[in-house]
Amino acid sequence: MEQSDKQFSIWRWLLALVGLFMYLGDIGTDTALVFTYFHEEHYVWSGLTALFIITGLTVNQIFSYAWFLEDMHKNVMDSKPKRWYLVLHIFGMGILLRSYHLLKQGYKEIWGQETSHNQRSQNGYLKKGYEEGSSKLFSDTADLSMLKLFETFLESAPQLLLQLYVHQNHEEWSVLQYMSMVFSFFNLAWSLVDYRICLRKSLPQSRELPSALPTTVYLLYKLFTITSLILSYSLLLILSVYSTVGFTSLWLLGTIRAHHLKTNFCSSGVLELLYRGVIGAVLVFTFFNVKGQDTKRDMTVYYFFWTVINFSTPLLMFFLKPELKTITIFLVVSGVIYGGSLLGLILLVLYYRFLHSKQEAKKQYDEVDGLENVDGQEKETTPSTRRTREFIKP
Repeated sequence: MEQSDKQFSIWRWLLALVGLFMYLGDIGTDTALVFTYFHEEHYVWSGLTALFIITGLTVNQIFSYAWFLEDMHKNVMDSKPKRWYLVLHIFGMGILLRSYHLLKQGYKEIWGQETSHNQRSQNGYLKKGYEEGSSKLFSDTADLSMLKLFETFLESAPQLLLQLYVHQNHEEWSVLQYMSMVFSFFNLAWSLVDYRICLRKSLPQSRELPSALPTTVYLLYKLFTITSLILSYSLLLILSVYSTVGFTSLWLLGTIRAHHLKTNFCSSGVLELLYRGVIGAVLVFTFFNVKGQDTKRDMTVYYFFWTVINFSTPLLMFFLKPELKTITIFLVVSGVIYGGSLLGLILLVLYYRFLHSKQEAKKQYDEVDGLENVDGQEKETTPSTRRTREFIKP
């Protein structure tokens, strides 16, 4: 069956399915670790692991339910199940609910309609109802992708940092701990790629799926820069647990920066403050374009300090904890930090110099809140499209 850019494809449906598997694996292994640490009487580790899970889940439920209410208000979806949705969100099932609806409706859109394709398509175009169905699915996909990105930097990335710290300070290791780190890492990677695809789909004259080379280079650039920074953070924690004060300061600076830029992502002032706090958490681990403006200067400043942290941390460990010089794990981690930092910077330059879309670089599509400018005329967009364009851009 031939598919147009306006159709919800099998590939997009499979991406949603794999994303759900990554999410469940990440949350499931981390939850199991909470009980394992508690049983082993590591109450601090158990508490911190649980804290990251609860933080990510709570923030996601707030945004997810608020978006449901916004869509109901805009008559994008039926308002009858409002109470039922509230109950599910109270029990932390917002992402599962959205994934279920997306996979169910996507299945109907792709396979349920396949036998009547010839009746839908006349003279080379799809009927309006079918296009609207696919458009709604893409909007739901965009919301789900943003929620998973929130979860990635509120739960997966901090969880990966915590488990790395535990790994470097605890001699006995279990398969469950390794599984937790693996799921956190792949959930982070998957969320980045999935969000980039959804972001490009929301932009005018952009294909749903970017070509393989830019996507691969972008993914590697993000993974190398984020992983090397998390490893540096883990060494700083080994050097002193008071490094957490520094991490908290970085989060506060990122939140203040988002406030200074006057982000306009939410329809509620309280939600906007929460959103800016999420931005602060994201900026602790990676650079993101908060307002869709020219960020060459901001990115240069960010990665200057990022380079200082990554290249100075192993040296601090070398001089302040000389007993670690002969420990293999320290040498391996230091090598990964330096190698990952160098490769990350090279890929960053390659991506933005040669592979980044010139169209996106010339025109900023997320400067107008809720309106799309097409041929000089303002056109109202759906809440999901506005949210995607107003959200942080890589």
